[in-house]
Amino acid sequence: MMAEDSVLLDVDERGVAALTINRPEIHNAFDDALINRLLQALESVEMDPRVRVVILRAEGKSFSAGADLNWMRRMADYSEDENLADARMLAKLMQTLNGLSKPTIARVQGAAFGGGVGLVACCDMAVASERARFSLSEVRLGLIPAVISPYVIAAIGERAARRYFLTAERFDAEEACRLGLLQGVVAEEQLDSRIEELVAELLKGGPKAQAAAKSLIFAVSRQPTGEAVIEDTARRITATRASDEGKEGLNAFLNKRPPAWIEEGTE
Repeated sequence: MMAEDSVLLDVDERGVAALTINRPEIHNAFDDALINRLLQALESVEMDPRVRVVILRAEGKSFSAGADLNWMRRMADYSEDENLADARMLAKLMQTLNGLSKPTIARVQGAAFGGGVGLVACCDMAVASERARFSLSEVRLGLIPAVISPYVIAAIGERAARRYFLTAERFDAEEACRLGLLQGVVAEEQLDSRIEELVAELLKGGPKAQAAAKSLIFAVSRQPTGEAVIEDTARRITATRASDEGKEGLNAFLNKRPPAWIEEGTE
């Protein structure tokens, strides 16, 4: 577990990392220090070969209320260069979470506003409790959801973004699921069990194959299906077939046994 209380990182014996934002007293709002701690934690799990799955979660009633008010007050007096440096750091956090090679799940138990929506959108999948609420609230402050926009628009689509970026209205978990931001809505007491079901499914996959699958999505998404994409996908499957993990997976299937990455008795 990390020593810094604002971010907790714990990896269990299965390789499931729980990355917890731990500022419940201010609804897990983030500032420059928290952004740095989250970046350090994400870089740690990326480099840790034990880690198979990352669950992004938060303590308390809210997932994340977005930017910390005290941080916003400080930013009001920043120079343009200081503001740009801050924006780049937040952009790096979103980019790092979005591009993590390990599967990521957002566990949303309450309010996710502003940048909190960005964190959810950057995860591969997200499950929320029925009481979760969302808002892209920046325009109410005369701001825009700039650095989170590529990920949120990819999750909910341009049409929905044109509504919720402009109105900043709140929407509930069912609407977030309909828009594609979430993959499930459950009663709060069922939140952890639903996430455990997803974890169990993820642990059945080859870790290198999952990393390659994420890379494939980024390479193919929103690209025309031309010769370059067709050739790239052919080369990608060739590489995975020739890999040790690919050979192990195929041999395990043909011999009707679990592959080496699945612990005996858990398949």
